[in-house]
Amino acid sequence: MVLVLDYGMGNLLSVKKALEEVGFKVKVSQDWREVKGASLLVLPGVGAFGDAVKNLKRLNLFEEVIDYVKGGKPFFGICLGMQLLFERSYEFGINEGLGLIKGEVVRFPNRLRVPHIGWNQVWKRKEEGVLKGIREGEYFYFVHSYYCKPKEEDVILTTTDYGIEFTSSILKGNIFAVQFHPEKSQRAGLRLLKNLKEIF
Repeated sequence: MVLVLDYGMGNLLSVKKALEEVGFKVKVSQDWREVKGASLLVLPGVGAFGDAVKNLKRLNLFEEVIDYVKGGKPFFGICLGMQLLFERSYEFGINEGLGLIKGEVVRFPNRLRVPHIGWNQVWKRKEEGVLKGIREGEYFYFVHSYYCKPKEEDVILTTTDYGIEFTSSILKGNIFAVQFHPEKSQRAGLRLLKNLKEIF
């Protein structure tokens, strides 16, 4: 069972529909007791980092997510769900994240228009199964004002140029996460989710 976590910050219906479109059996829940039984845990999210952390803690999901990922089971983060993996964010002060990926989440420079909204290209740092059939320079849909800065270069799967080059997806062991929204990215997004199903 794929478990999509509902912690009050996500675009849940479209994520659920996109996952079902490629053949996943999906459950949306905010019950921390469901986490351990998930075959794939999906953490979507739109909104402020600090609010997301508070909600996860209030629902007893924060430590459950950490334990799940450290247990080696497949995890997929989308947008804010990717940012939460990192050690900290500087959105509205300093907020501590899940700490599963070394690095931080910072705001785009003031010279750039934020939020970064719309279609943009992703460029592959390496070839992995989750990118099968995704062409170099493929377009995906983004909505964000902050971006992830991993400390370890080897976790970076793709980058995107928006005035600066930033990390648009990461892959580390059982963790796969994307800054863009595959559920809003039409054919390319569904291809990515299909790859995820084949691997996990």
